[in-house]
Amino acid sequence: MIKKYYELNKLNLSEFSLYLLHGKNEGLKYNLIETLTKDFKGQINKYEENEFIDNFYNILSEINNKSLFNDETIIIILRATDKVYKYILKILESEIFDTKIIINSAILDKKSKLRSLFEKDSSLVAIPVYEDDYRNLSKIIVEYLNNRKIKLSREAINLLIIRASGDRKNLQNELDKIYNFSLSNKNINYDQILRLTNLAENYGVNELVDNYLSKDKKNIAKILNENNYSDDDCILILRTIMSKSKRLLNIIEKYKENKNIDEVISGTKPPIFWKDKNNVKKQAVSWEINELRKIIYKINEIETLVKVNSKNSLNIVSDFMINNQ
Repeated sequence: MIKKYYELNKLNLSEFSLYLLHGKNEGLKYNLIETLTKDFKGQINKYEENEFIDNFYNILSEINNKSLFNDETIIIILRATDKVYKYILKILESEIFDTKIIINSAILDKKSKLRSLFEKDSSLVAIPVYEDDYRNLSKIIVEYLNNRKIKLSREAINLLIIRASGDRKNLQNELDKIYNFSLSNKNINYDQILRLTNLAENYGVNELVDNYLSKDKKNIAKILNENNYSDDDCILILRTIMSKSKRLLNIIEKYKENKNIDEVISGTKPPIFWKDKNNVKKQAVSWEINELRKIIYKINEIETLVKVNSKNSLNIVSDFMINNQ
């Protein structure tokens, strides 16, 4: 059956085991997956489509074994197409109802067998995920800014909506850039928003920082060499390292206590996007607590250097990222 995304909260989720999320709005799909897995204490397994197909019978056997012992499982199939159609039929024939399966797909046309199956069967849930409209994106922006006491002009907000291209995940990335920049710049004007969010042809700041926290010197050097970051970008890079380092420090400290990194990452607030969880897990085992604390303290010194040596800001930030890991 077909359900709108805003109708999901009205469903008794315990009555349904299979969900199809199809469309191009990755941010909305992330929100829906968070809703479907909220408060779940069992095991969540993610598979790329080919990985799921290649290991299907092993996965099916594991599902059946878990069912015997009442172990709850959620399976998420990423970037799915009609190739998984016949395998979903086999799962339905096996009458496995205690394992929730979430299929994350791009746009499926009306001729799609997978889409047709989910739309016509009342025991299955198909949720089309369309682009966010102006009103939805504007609401998300205003709520985000109000919660963080950031003021932007209507012109700047309209620019963010354009940059989002109908996807709240794109919008979230841009808002995070603005928040990190706002930590040291309280007054943000339209021109700064224009520069901060105009990285479409460059590697994003988040990607650069993620490589830094993963201690991947080769990729750090590549990204820095291929881009000409401005002074504002350099401040943003440092503030993003600071913000993500503090979050990572909190994760590592909790991990030392309960020894379950997946549980710690899943419980992190604000939530970590599912695509980023493997990166964060890698980062958490790459740093010692004292080592990361030194980096956090060091960033304040580097930011001061950047502000008083603006003509050399990129070299200062590059040296810091390459030599402080």
